[in-house]
Amino acid sequence: MKLYLSVDMEGITGLPDETFIDFRKHNYERARKIMTKETNYVVEAAFQHGASEILVNDSHMKMNNLLIDELHPDVHLISGGVKPFSMVQGLDNTYDGAMFIGYHARAGQRGVMSHTMIHAIRNIYINDHQVGEMGMNAYVAGYHGVPILLVAGDDQAAMEAEKLIPNVTTAAVKETITRSAVKSLTPKKAGELLAEKVKEALENKDKVKPLTPPEKPVLQIEFNNYGQAEMASFMPRTRIEPGTTIVTYEADDFLEAYKAMLVMTDLAVQTSFS
Repeated sequence: MKLYLSVDMEGITGLPDETFIDFRKHNYERARKIMTKETNYVVEAAFQHGASEILVNDSHMKMNNLLIDELHPDVHLISGGVKPFSMVQGLDNTYDGAMFIGYHARAGQRGVMSHTMIHAIRNIYINDHQVGEMGMNAYVAGYHGVPILLVAGDDQAAMEAEKLIPNVTTAAVKETITRSAVKSLTPKKAGELLAEKVKEALENKDKVKPLTPPEKPVLQIEFNNYGQAEMASFMPRTRIEPGTTIVTYEADDFLEAYKAMLVMTDLAVQTSFS
């Protein structure tokens, strides 16, 4: 059984705020170690319960957070921030299932460090359906016919996953108090929970269907201010909806929509306050 792991950072055990997930801040190196150990708990359990090959994709910020010298020796790791498919780079139809580790809730929702891709984004819609990073990534997996078997992160990420993906297994390693405060398991106890949930997810894998995206998706990104929308609309085939900060892109398939989302966010983030 071939598995794919996308590992983000905000939903990792014990991490409450940006001092842990920003490489410029003082808690970041501690967080990298916790993130790597948490990935290993999932990997070890997956190998114990039927996985024969595992690809891990580092999916946070610069996407070079996982410590490869401390990672399970039998995985392959995708690392580095310039990737055509970002958080789902390398995922294709050869995989039997995917797992999202360290995930968080989407922008505008309750949850630890909740956001969608960048802080310039208020909402993302696919054919008028609100999604966050989790939804966009799950749709890429679904495009390839790959089901999302497990989502691990904070309690709000788990709730979002359960609404999005029928029969998905979730593991909540911490509870939201505020957007920057948590009640968390310790890494050891989280590891025990994750091992149990990986086993459960693999036993239930036949009950989970891929989240199939629409064939001709309409991507809409609502930005926080008009300057961000204006920058995003410099991409060909986009338009700003009148009187809003929503930029629309009509894609030929979901992979194109995903790439469009990445380009639009990269453009928008260049906007300065002035």
